[in-house]
Amino acid sequence: MGSSNIPWIFKYRPRTLSDYIDQEEAKNKLIEWIKRFPNTEYKAALLYGPPGTGKTTLVECLARDLGYEVVEMNASDFRRMQDIERIAIASADKAGLFGRRRLILLDEVDGINAKADLGGLEAVLRLIEITRVPVIMTANDPWSPNLRPLRNVSLAIEVKKLSEGNVVKLLKKICLSEKIECDDEALKEIARRSEGDLRSAINDLESVARGVKKISLDYVREILGYRDRERNPFETLGRIFSARSARAAKAAAGSSQLDNEMLMQWINENIPAQMQDPEDLWRAYEALSRADVYMGRIVKTGNWDLLSYAIDLMSAGVAMAKKSTERRWVSYRFPEKIRLMMRTKEARGVRDDIARLIASHDKISTSTAKNHVIPYLMIIFRNNPTEAAKIALGMKMSDTMIEYLAGPRAKEVISIVKELEKKIPSRESVEKKQVEAKTEAKKPEQQPKTRKEEKPGKGVGLDRFIK
Repeated sequence: MGSSNIPWIFKYRPRTLSDYIDQEEAKNKLIEWIKRFPNTEYKAALLYGPPGTGKTTLVECLARDLGYEVVEMNASDFRRMQDIERIAIASADKAGLFGRRRLILLDEVDGINAKADLGGLEAVLRLIEITRVPVIMTANDPWSPNLRPLRNVSLAIEVKKLSEGNVVKLLKKICLSEKIECDDEALKEIARRSEGDLRSAINDLESVARGVKKISLDYVREILGYRDRERNPFETLGRIFSARSARAAKAAAGSSQLDNEMLMQWINENIPAQMQDPEDLWRAYEALSRADVYMGRIVKTGNWDLLSYAIDLMSAGVAMAKKSTERRWVSYRFPEKIRLMMRTKEARGVRDDIARLIASHDKISTSTAKNHVIPYLMIIFRNNPTEAAKIALGMKMSDTMIEYLAGPRAKEVISIVKELEKKIPSRESVEKKQVEAKTEAKKPEQQPKTRKEEKPGKGVGLDRFIK
């Protein structure tokens, strides 16, 4: 896979402890503990902190710098006692490849449910009891009642949220490496929205940077306006596509803050990246198309009882379409349809302004102007600048309207419009001439009075007979 296809969260992940910034306290505590192992009070360390703060990355950097081989498990994926015993305990007393030391990483231990996971918690406790190698666990919420037994046998180390300044600094490095021009205020907006979650910030940057050369603050706000930090689209998609049961997939869709139409757009855009097998793709799109049918029926009939069927199909139906158990790391894409709508939002606004102008000028509907007049105007404006300039001047079109209609020849048309304006008398001079003309028109009306005064008694009418 080329470097251009590698998700940025992996491409720019810290490789060494020196690359790992803004977590000095956590880094020093972990280094001190592992260097003293096994002569320590605890055989396990529990790294805790919000998502995206680099807990797993810290362990990987530590292992790379100190020469450890990492045996990694995700506790939310391997929840049965026999799973943990088979992999983790088997690794606890053996040397790694080429005699390298080993450490065991249990990721997301707060994903273990003490009641539902059939002994998973007991297996982890048993592992910590008998291990001869360091055991490091990570958790987002260490204060869950289910984790109390693990807290009692572990050294708790907090990994704090990254400061906004450090997030911006890292995002600037990525922009420089990717040759992307990005406003400082735009990067600050991404960092602010991430709330210290570097993984989310990098995902957001990659999402808004796709297909554009420059990132502005307004563009970031438009793109990320659809996002919600509590359960953003990347997290929702990850949970849906990795779900091992229909219930888990539906729960992921239910916890998303995206509306159902937007969630469907995200799923539609990312199915090909997640599924490679043609039959898997067929099943996934079959489920999604049926969900779309139900959504359409809801709009037509107002029967919201159908919504549950639509959600089941777009979440569980898509998740269960994949028969392969292989998990692929992919970079989820922002829906191209929504991205294009955002890019063309301003252009569509200008088009609507032109349609309203034409409608008022020619006494037709805006729909007719939009569908039947504007296409012909665009042909004229792009092929006959002189005629286009006359039309623009006659209808008092703005430069923005001319740019929309004329495209690459906009400057030429605008230049001709300005030349024509110089030849047309100004409004003030026209009004002055009109006033002068009215004044001249009134003068003959005053002449009879003068003649009457000069020659009284010569008038025509009854006055001449009255004394």
